[in-house]
Amino acid sequence: MGPLAGFLRSCIVTNMKLLSRARRVPLAIVLIWVAVPAAAQESAAPDPAPAPDATPAKPPMRTRITLGPQTAPRYPGADNGSLFPYINVERTRRPYYDFEAPDESGGFNLFRSGGFSFGPSYDLQGSRRRSDTDRRLHRVGFTVELGAAAQYLFNPNFRVRGEVRKGLSGHKGVVGILSADYIRRDADNWLFSVGPRLTFSDAKLQRAYFGVTQAEAPTANLPAYSPGGGLQAAGAAGSAMRRIGDRWGLYGYAKYDRLVGDAADSPVVATFGSRNQISAGLGLMYTFGG
Repeated sequence: MGPLAGFLRSCIVTNMKLLSRARRVPLAIVLIWVAVPAAAQESAAPDPAPAPDATPAKPPMRTRITLGPQTAPRYPGADNGSLFPYINVERTRRPYYDFEAPDESGGFNLFRSGGFSFGPSYDLQGSRRRSDTDRRLHRVGFTVELGAAAQYLFNPNFRVRGEVRKGLSGHKGVVGILSADYIRRDADNWLFSVGPRLTFSDAKLQRAYFGVTQAEAPTANLPAYSPGGGLQAAGAAGSAMRRIGDRWGLYGYAKYDRLVGDAADSPVVATFGSRNQISAGLGLMYTFGG
């Protein structure tokens, strides 16, 4: 039974009950009185509009992978660079990717509000083998560092960042990095950045890489040296990116650190290493999704 027929039936039954009480109105008039307004109401009612979607669709996820070679000191104070792969994976639903400095550690944001963000960080530090010191000094094992990072983007052209990490193996010390970056970009078409770097470390880390124990001194033919914690290095880093076509792009970076303080005065650095710490890399970028 359709809605109009059901409505008419209910109205007719109701009005017939009224007619049974007062038999003064002709039945034909009653039927016309019931049917005409009901039909007019049904024909005037518009079709219900479809309900709007309460949850608009998210922008598509885009992923950008950068692969290439890089050279960097294998451990703090090394006298030359070692060849490593440069690997970086970025994902976003935003109009363009967040800025990442070439030397910042891995991690992700747990909290973001305005220009401020905070989250865990991790890094890996290569080992210093005994052969790196002509087998005269102790070995420092491969180090996994875990910690946290916080940054603040004052505007699209200026960012500051701080990291603190603890070595879970290897040097087992604490390292902290303060950085600032000046950024110029045209969305994801091109980007250029440059800024200063300060590296701090505690006494445990500095003694692992730059110290000479009393037991080692005679056989190493070096004076015993026990550095303290503090500023370890000062320098700068820069990067550049250029998109080529819709999917491909080129990336490059360079970084220079100069050991300072107790690290710079270490006989280990003077004999087996260098105060100048240079890193550089090139990469090919590919974007998919979106």
